[in-house]
Amino acid sequence: MGYLWTARESEATVEVPSLVEGAFPNLIGKILAARGYSASSEVERLLFPKLSEMKDPLLLKGMSQALERIGQAFLNSEKICIYADFDLDGTSGLALLKTGLLALGFPDVLHYQPKRLSEGYGFHAAAVEDLHKSGVTVIITVDVGITAHAAVDRARELGVDVILTDHHLPADSIPNAYVVVNPNQGTCESGLGYLCGAGVAFYLLRGLKRYFHDHPQLPKSDWDLKEVLDYFTIGTLTDMVPLVDDNRVLVKHGLVKLAETKRAGLRALLEELDLVGRPLTSQDVAIRFAPKLNALSRMESGILPIDIFLLDDPAQAREMVRQVMKNNSTRVQLQSDAETEAMALLQDWPHQDFVFVASTNFHRGVVGLIATKLTQVYNKPAFVGSVGSDGMIVGSARLPQGQEACLVEAMATAQELLSRFGGHSAAAGFEIAEARVSPFIEKLAAHFSDLREKPKPLEIHYDVTASLSDVNTGLMKWHDFVGPFGAGFSIPLLHFSGVRVLSKRELKGGHLRLKVADSNGDVTAEALLFTPTPRQLSTLQEVPGSYDILGELQWNYFAGQKTIQILIRDLKVAQ
Repeated sequence: MGYLWTARESEATVEVPSLVEGAFPNLIGKILAARGYSASSEVERLLFPKLSEMKDPLLLKGMSQALERIGQAFLNSEKICIYADFDLDGTSGLALLKTGLLALGFPDVLHYQPKRLSEGYGFHAAAVEDLHKSGVTVIITVDVGITAHAAVDRARELGVDVILTDHHLPADSIPNAYVVVNPNQGTCESGLGYLCGAGVAFYLLRGLKRYFHDHPQLPKSDWDLKEVLDYFTIGTLTDMVPLVDDNRVLVKHGLVKLAETKRAGLRALLEELDLVGRPLTSQDVAIRFAPKLNALSRMESGILPIDIFLLDDPAQAREMVRQVMKNNSTRVQLQSDAETEAMALLQDWPHQDFVFVASTNFHRGVVGLIATKLTQVYNKPAFVGSVGSDGMIVGSARLPQGQEACLVEAMATAQELLSRFGGHSAAAGFEIAEARVSPFIEKLAAHFSDLREKPKPLEIHYDVTASLSDVNTGLMKWHDFVGPFGAGFSIPLLHFSGVRVLSKRELKGGHLRLKVADSNGDVTAEALLFTPTPRQLSTLQEVPGSYDILGELQWNYFAGQKTIQILIRDLKVAQ
């Protein structure tokens, strides 16, 4: 089944703000109007966000108490440990907070991250006990802990104060920490619920710098918070939180900071990926840069992302990045092998509304990636598990793009069968004994069957209809300036009607390079169909042929040349 294409287009006219110099493309105005930006004040705030207009960190509930306790720890020469989640959000928050604390004058700051495969997600009581034995009296969590009652209670028993910073939604009750700083705890009125874990850590650091400046007994530092905006940007873009308000202004400045970074590890990876010497986009970070780092924690090959983040030796960085790329190649091969096996196992799959597959051959670090691939191939929710030697399956679930359902609700219908589960509506995790898989599948079948009986069309919302003649370097400069794009402010999606596909060429990885032209052949363009689905491949039969295309505009950097290409999201035979 294909997607329903729905336009956001608006009849409103955009009032161009006085700060805009030069010609303002009509298509950019239409895109902004389609997203509800028409008044000049709204457009100006979107295009020219100011760091000075960010919200005060003290708006966050618990912030004052957290600052006082960290200041007291400095004066008492207490041992502090930052305990962060292993993903890139937690790692980015750890890196920025540790860098900031050292810059403010703390002589030494420990850090700890649980291993993804051997320990699993969470704030663990066993780790708290080990940190206590090493003399730690204050633990600051980053991106983790809001449901960790046992670990927080154990810390309290041992006399360790936990400053719990997180952004995830709490359960029915909040852990009894020394203080909790989480914009998404129900009683916090900061309006900063869009921050990721690294974002909350950054606001703690903002508050700390001011607290140290105002406190007569604490050292003063002229260190600039902009120095850690590269970390903030990586965490925010990889955790897919909305790019709105403070997130937007910080990422806009942070992308510039990351492009210019002097940090040896980050610089070496940017160089390896040929991402230096040009402006970085949020897509560069989320699609090309971050997955290489994420593969480190997925595979647990010895190097972890935090090692790359904090490295300051260029020679060591180059060697480490070679290992990063080798590790990523291993991840790619494991993922490819697993995807092939998964599709073979699903050949006779009996259920029409979802797929479930598990194998002893699936590496636990890539099950989420396999699930994502299966949603693209089958256009159904996918549940993928790695079977351990103990008979337990650790898995990930994903929803197809645009589908309105909730994976957590689906699994909740079988919660008595699951050892644990959780996550978000479109991406979740689970653990189940292999012996319980059959009844689990039956529960899922009943749930998704009910949803099918009340179907909702799968929709893709595009911004405006455009012509190939609209696409030029002048438009692209404005297109990039309107960014950064990401969750909550997606990259503009354009509808090109009656486009002629003149040729197609298969690239490595199964992607397709297309040559397209307008209906009379006056204007041509390059297009890329990335990881085409079986439906899209069957649609694209006639070449040359006439098609309607939904696509994003992007720069293609190749052999020292910079050209515009259309990244195709979907296509249909033109009527």
